[in-house]
Amino acid sequence: MLHFLRKNNIAAGILAVIRIYLGYQFIHAGFEKLTSGGFDASGFLKGAIASSTGEHPAVQGWWAAFLEHVALPNADLFSFLVQWGEVLVGIALILGLLTNFATLMGLVMNFSFLFSGTVSTNGQMILLAFFVLVAGANAGKFGLDRYAMPYVHNYIATKRHHKKDTAIV
Repeated sequence: MLHFLRKNNIAAGILAVIRIYLGYQFIHAGFEKLTSGGFDASGFLKGAIASSTGEHPAVQGWWAAFLEHVALPNADLFSFLVQWGEVLVGIALILGLLTNFATLMGLVMNFSFLFSGTVSTNGQMILLAFFVLVAGANAGKFGLDRYAMPYVHNYIATKRHHKKDTAIV
């Protein structure tokens, strides 16, 4: 299965469809927040914190503490990060550009929403995103990664080679 996901052209096509679907979900959610006239995450954060009490809390205490002491005091920053993060992850996934990094950042957002007590489509998106991540470069084969990743690999190799040369001197 791993070989199929990472090397097969049919898998690359299926992964492109999954990637574009995930990208659409992210860009749609982010664009909606950007154009709604001022997205503010503080209400969501307060609701998540309130869901951390009771016999069967929807939000675990450690996450509620993070939300209360880090996210809520910085709600403006988190509002900015969520809306622009969703848009940028969506664009990257649709274009197939830096696919693995975009997928990882999307997973961080989806898990953050899940930890905050919001189920919605986050579980489905996490499951699909794991297929994209496991597939590695094959997930971006029918996207801009086909052209960008050789450049990135070459740049990294050049930096490593330069670092070795300077270490010897």
